[in-house]
Amino acid sequence: MFKKSSATGIGILLAILGVVLFSTKAVMVKLAYEYQVDHVTLLLFRMGFALPFYISIAFWKKPLHPKEIRIKDYVWVLFFGFVGYYLASLFDFMGLQYIKAGLERIILFIYPTVVVLLSWLFFKKGITRSQTWAILVTYLGVVITFWDEIQIQGEAAVWGGFLIFLSAITYAAYLVGSGWLIPKFGVLQFTSYAMIASTLCVGVHYAFSGNFELTHYPWQVYALGLAMALFATLIPSFLVSAAIERLGASTFSIFGSLGPISTIVLAYFFLDERISALQIFGMIIVIGGVSLVSVKRKAKH
Repeated sequence: MFKKSSATGIGILLAILGVVLFSTKAVMVKLAYEYQVDHVTLLLFRMGFALPFYISIAFWKKPLHPKEIRIKDYVWVLFFGFVGYYLASLFDFMGLQYIKAGLERIILFIYPTVVVLLSWLFFKKGITRSQTWAILVTYLGVVITFWDEIQIQGEAAVWGGFLIFLSAITYAAYLVGSGWLIPKFGVLQFTSYAMIASTLCVGVHYAFSGNFELTHYPWQVYALGLAMALFATLIPSFLVSAAIERLGASTFSIFGSLGPISTIVLAYFFLDERISALQIFGMIIVIGGVSLVSVKRKAKH
């Protein structure tokens, strides 16, 4: 009993640390933009600094079931690395040029609703009436959250929100489509392969559109790129995996709502971002709607 409660306590701590660290990414991106770095270069720094670690993991951890893996499976890994980490990150970094870090996290938080919708569209998995209402309430919460921002920034807020929504869609597509590959490769192995593939995509993107002045930025840009790679990408991915192993996916999902809250708090202290009472009300609606969708989805499984 003591060992079980101890493992649960450690799992809760790991879950909280992982979610909070993931939420620091948007704040660090906004801080880096103050030094006039473009989104492609910043994304290259983030992925480039993390690449050696993921290559090491790929060599250290072999696939769980190598005999079941075919060449087409590696092709799918490349595809999902492109969609789930390259496109999702690209849209996210682009959107953060237009909206607050706190609002970005609220939109990204709705990805479980997108997972449900994509599963319904492409895999004919049913949606209950309560899930439908929860999804509608969630998107109503997003509209409420953005209402004040649209009044202030106009089209910029709409465009930034749309880009972040595309990020949520591409990440959800990655989760829906890649589920059958993870048992073959293993979580760490699959993640590492997908991250390596996405880094290659970022490198190709930079080769076509970058300014090739990677050594001309202030030291803060490199420090923030390294911090994003370690503290907002690599370390929390391991913390979350360890937390899920101890708590289970259903219990871990409870801590997901800490993401938007911690981002808003961090953005308040580091970016001087202010969130209105209406936006807080909208955030509560979003968290409630997503939590209800997630609970119903877990119950069905």
